[in-house]
Amino acid sequence: MQLSIDLTGREVLVTGSDHAARQAVRRYEAAGAVVSRLSTPQGAAHDGPLPERPFLVAAVDDGQPGWESLLERCRATGIPVAAEPAAGPVGHVTLVGGGPGTTELLTVGAVNALRDADVVFYDRLAPCQDLPILTSAKLVDVGKKPGHHKVGQADIEKLMVAAALEGNNVVRLKGGDPYVFGRGGEEVASCVAAGVPVRVISGVTSAISVPAAAGIPVTHREVSHMFTVVSGHAPLTEKEHTHLAGLGGTIVVLMGIGTLHQLAAGLRKAGMRPDMPMAVVERGYRPGQRTTIADLGTITAAAAGCSNPAVLVIGEVVRVAEANRGHAEAAADLDRLAASLLGS
Repeated sequence: MQLSIDLTGREVLVTGSDHAARQAVRRYEAAGAVVSRLSTPQGAAHDGPLPERPFLVAAVDDGQPGWESLLERCRATGIPVAAEPAAGPVGHVTLVGGGPGTTELLTVGAVNALRDADVVFYDRLAPCQDLPILTSAKLVDVGKKPGHHKVGQADIEKLMVAAALEGNNVVRLKGGDPYVFGRGGEEVASCVAAGVPVRVISGVTSAISVPAAAGIPVTHREVSHMFTVVSGHAPLTEKEHTHLAGLGGTIVVLMGIGTLHQLAAGLRKAGMRPDMPMAVVERGYRPGQRTTIADLGTITAAAAGCSNPAVLVIGEVVRVAEANRGHAEAAADLDRLAASLLGS
C-alpha cells in the first residue's frame, strides 16, 4: 500500500496472524508509525499492551474468523480501519518486468509484487527511483553498465536463490520485459534447479514503448506489417545482416550504440538502400530523452554523440513519425496563434 498520510509517531494497530501481517507491519513501521500487534481476534492477552485508541487500525486479511466484530467496534467508535492484503507464501522468486524506466508503465502485477516483497534485486534500467514508495523491502542494487557489472549474472542468481531459501519473498526487478534480452530464462532455470518456486510478471518492452515515446510506431498500415527485435550488444554476422535486410518491415535494435557502425555498414552491404530512414531514441521516458533521425548512410556521423540506453529504429515508420510530428507542430502553432488573437 502506498501511504499518502503522515503517520510519523502515530499509533497504528495491525491485526492479523504474524505470517500474514509481517509485510504490513514493515510498511507501517517504515512510514514512521508506532505499531502494535493483534495476531488473533482474542489475542490481546498475549500480544502485549495495545493502544487504548489507535490512530488507525490496519486489518490484514489473514482468513481467520472473528475479526469483523472487532473491526465493527472500531468503526463505530470513529477509529479508521484500513484493509491490508495478507503476505504471500514465503520462499519464492518473482521476476518482474519494470518497463522502460518510468513508474507509470509498471503493471498492476508488478506493483503488487513489489508491495509484497521482502527483498528486491534491481538494475539501473528498472524504475528504481520510486522503489522506496512502492515497497518496504530490502533493496539491493545489482545494476549492470556496459563493460562493468556491479554483480555478475551468476552471482545475481545465487543471491536470489539464497534469499528465497532463507524464507523471503524475492523480486528480481528488471528493465523492460524479463524474457526480451533480460536473461529471465536463465534466472528461472536457476530457481527451478534449486527447487525454488518462481513466476514471471511480464513488463512493457522497450522495443515497442521507447519508439512510441518518440512518436514512432513499429508497425503502420501500408508501411510496415512486421518488426524484428535485435540485441545490439554484439555485432551481427554477415548472414544475419542479409536476413534482416531481406525481411522488410521495421528493425528495432536494443542497446545498439556500441555496434551502430557495424550494423549500418552491414545492412548497406546486404543491399538495404542508404536513404532508409533511421532513428536513435536515447533515454526513453527518462529525463533527457532525445531522438536523432538520419538515414542508413549518415546515421553513424549523426549519432556520434549518442549513448546507451538507446533504441535504434530502422524503417519507413520513422518517416511516419516525422510526418505526424510536423502535423502536431503545425497544430500547436495554430493553437498559439489563436490564443494570442483571443488575448489581444
